[in-house]
Amino acid sequence: MSTLVEFDATTEPAVKQLIADRVASRIAAHDASLWGQAAQEEAAIRLGWTGLYEASRPLLAEIEALQAELRAEGLDHIVLCGMGGSSLAPEVITRTAGVELTVLDTTDPGAIRRSLADRLDRTVVVVSSKSGTTLETDSQRRAFEAAFEAAGIEPASRFVVVTDQGSALAHRANESGYRRVFLADSTVGGRYSALTAFGLVPSGLAGADIAALLDDAVAVAPLLEADSPDNPALQLAAALGSGPADKVAIDASVSGIVGFADWAEQLIAESTGKDGKGVLPIVAGPDDPEIRWPAPDVLPVRVTGSALGAQFLLWEYATAVAGRLLGINPFDQPDVESAKKAARGLLDAQPEPEPPAFVDGAVEVRGPAEFLDGVDTVAGAVEALLGQLGERGYVAVMAYLDREGGDAVLADIRRPLAMRTERPVTFGWGPRFLHSTGQYHKGGPPVGVFVQVTGAVEQDVPVPDRPFTFGQLIAAQAAGDAQVLTDLGRPVLRLHLTDRSAGIRRLTELAS
Repeated sequence: MSTLVEFDATTEPAVKQLIADRVASRIAAHDASLWGQAAQEEAAIRLGWTGLYEASRPLLAEIEALQAELRAEGLDHIVLCGMGGSSLAPEVITRTAGVELTVLDTTDPGAIRRSLADRLDRTVVVVSSKSGTTLETDSQRRAFEAAFEAAGIEPASRFVVVTDQGSALAHRANESGYRRVFLADSTVGGRYSALTAFGLVPSGLAGADIAALLDDAVAVAPLLEADSPDNPALQLAAALGSGPADKVAIDASVSGIVGFADWAEQLIAESTGKDGKGVLPIVAGPDDPEIRWPAPDVLPVRVTGSALGAQFLLWEYATAVAGRLLGINPFDQPDVESAKKAARGLLDAQPEPEPPAFVDGAVEVRGPAEFLDGVDTVAGAVEALLGQLGERGYVAVMAYLDREGGDAVLADIRRPLAMRTERPVTFGWGPRFLHSTGQYHKGGPPVGVFVQVTGAVEQDVPVPDRPFTFGQLIAAQAAGDAQVLTDLGRPVLRLHLTDRSAGIRRLTELAS
């Protein structure tokens, strides 16, 4: 077993077949036929990630020069506006490097307001969107543009854009004279884009050693491209895609890589969770039950190697190969758009909020009558939802709150819930997770039960030149997601905190 990852699973038969089919070398050669006829058209334009360790080299000098230029002007606070693949890799890279990058991947008004008030005179905003039409990112861009103008700062001088060629964002950036536009490799999907401009530009501007990432990937590439039993990507893929476990608990605590499992969570969930199949990733720590006492359907994996660029490439290869074993297309995300459409519809219609089934203290409770009938407490509602949990099920907690502010402590309920249910529990911050595990929730095996937590907005923030506020946007995103899950027959318990602090205390008590 490679020192990059450690796990205990029988992989030899599947690895032998992968070697016989020359899967690793064919991926490196961009063979789009590996995932079947239905996936071939998409795969043909999504394999550029395999050679990024060389293709991205020319970016290094450009990023270094821009960083020096910005620092010379006293612009040393980098804010990244991006979602999913546009934000998760830069967050891991910079946190691991110990350099500051403000990642804004939320529509929570409190988080938006805090970012707009933080060192605006020294701020450069990286606006990162592959499509160029990401609603959250466009709304954040508008808010910063208005804030710069109000402060007497020329907005165009403070925006750096990362996008695909021909996108609406590229057009706007050129038309508005934004400081710099980086066009990323369009043959790389968002969740495979860690070593493209999406990962490297914000990280390099923040001060991370991005050349080392490419060097790490260069060093491991021959091993990952080899049709060999020693290939760790084939071993990991076989464990993910052919074993009895259809859930993977990822513990990166000994690697020194900060937040790696959050990046891998999106890669695996969005790539594999479709057609009623998939592998559910769980972000876990060394003492969590999914690692220490895993159920038979949970594979614990410990990330041991500290070379981050190598880990990016390893898990990308392993996920793509696991897709072949599962019989799915690992490069599309057919169910992500459904929640986006529902949210847009609610923003356009602006309906009155659905009345709660009941109110218990600082918590309004909503959910299907079939499991809330006769229930009048939050504790009873949670118990009723967990009663829907099957033998191979999981619990997903989805919090549309402020992950960097006072609401952050809510994430601590994941472990006690897992202890209580003896089933895997995931925790996602909305709308961040919609670009990640949101695909698995809707397209994967229908065995999850869902707890959605929203909160009252004390001070809303307008979205400039749009007929909605950030508070209305995040509320629509939550309601749209719940609507799609409910329409698919997934059990959803919606808890709205009229007082965030009191409500979070109550939920924390209940979880344990």
